[in-house]
Amino acid sequence: MRTATISRKTAETDIDLTLNLDGTGEATTTTGCGFLDHMLTLFARHGRFNLTVRCNGDTGVDDHHTVEDIGIALGQALRQALGDMRGVTRYGDVLLPMDESLALVALDLSGRGTLIWSADMPTPKVGTFDTELGKEFFLALTREAKITLHVHLLTGENSHHILEAIFKGFGRALRKAVAIDPACANEIPSTKGTLGGGA
Repeated sequence: MRTATISRKTAETDIDLTLNLDGTGEATTTTGCGFLDHMLTLFARHGRFNLTVRCNGDTGVDDHHTVEDIGIALGQALRQALGDMRGVTRYGDVLLPMDESLALVALDLSGRGTLIWSADMPTPKVGTFDTELGKEFFLALTREAKITLHVHLLTGENSHHILEAIFKGFGRALRKAVAIDPACANEIPSTKGTLGGGA
């Protein structure tokens, strides 16, 4: 089983996170941020990953540290669970509609942490959640997981729908990328023989 458990404690957050890439889409999330719980549940369900997240954070300040640090922990767990990435498909993409919103999400398990984000939010908040934190979450995740991630919003008017399309799209694109390709199950899909930072 490709699993990882991360425990991360700072002066701002205390996080325990477990990720199973070969799960069934079960999520248990208690982050102190209701909207983030919702997004992580969508990510896990659409990626068919099992995910458990517990976070005690300084949400009395705002949700920034909680969202960013969970992104860090999830990125670290993804990197650890993938190991040397032998046999993975490597690339994944999806064009995902959510009502009026349409998001293109594409990624490469490249070994290089890069986020290309083209998804302007029409409102600064969804409830109490700062919509700019969507980008901060994925920025932290891509840096730690060392993946290349493109997020492009093609159309959208409702910030909740936009973020939902992105998180669902990320789950489904990642599901494709981490899937084992039976034709090359014992190979690392790179001409350099490693995905630690090469092509």
